[in-house]
Amino acid sequence: MTSFWTGERVRLRGIEPDDWTAFMRFAADEERLGDLLRPPRSAENYRTWTKEQAAAKSDGDRFQLVIEAVDTGEIVGAVGSYHADARAGWFEYGVTIGADHRRKGYAAEAAVLLLRYMFAERRFHKCGARVFAHNEASLALQRRLGFVEEGRLRDQVFIAGRHHDVVMMGMLADEFARLHSMSER
Repeated sequence: MTSFWTGERVRLRGIEPDDWTAFMRFAADEERLGDLLRPPRSAENYRTWTKEQAAAKSDGDRFQLVIEAVDTGEIVGAVGSYHADARAGWFEYGVTIGADHRRKGYAAEAAVLLLRYMFAERRFHKCGARVFAHNEASLALQRRLGFVEEGRLRDQVFIAGRHHDVVMMGMLADEFARLHSMSER
């Protein structure tokens, strides 16, 4: 039996202190694509952050994982559950893939692994995803996974000199189960 956290293309794992260069690269990719603009961070800041993440105690419902390519062991992205309300039964997730690794199926497979865990093991009822309206690739990914548009926050974020809409996407556990296996292979 393979690990619950390993698919055909990706393996999800905890963040290690040495992963800082990958996270620094992902931030640069997001800025180039117009998805995020923040003041530059030092290499030491990334080293400190990954060291803190590696040592942080997980609360079970909010966490971030590294996405590794199974065939090469290379870090290709990150996926995580960022907000969770166990009482109400919902959580939000996000996924990022390095620019050199996009359109290879890594994001979809990593998302399914995470969603399966949250729906089947943690027993959440609903997942939400916030997507910048100009990010067509991410919107298409969410739709392929089974998410539906639930609303739009107009001019919600300000990036690179202009306001952008945020599309609120959602999927229920039973919708996920109809499209994806609720258990590993």
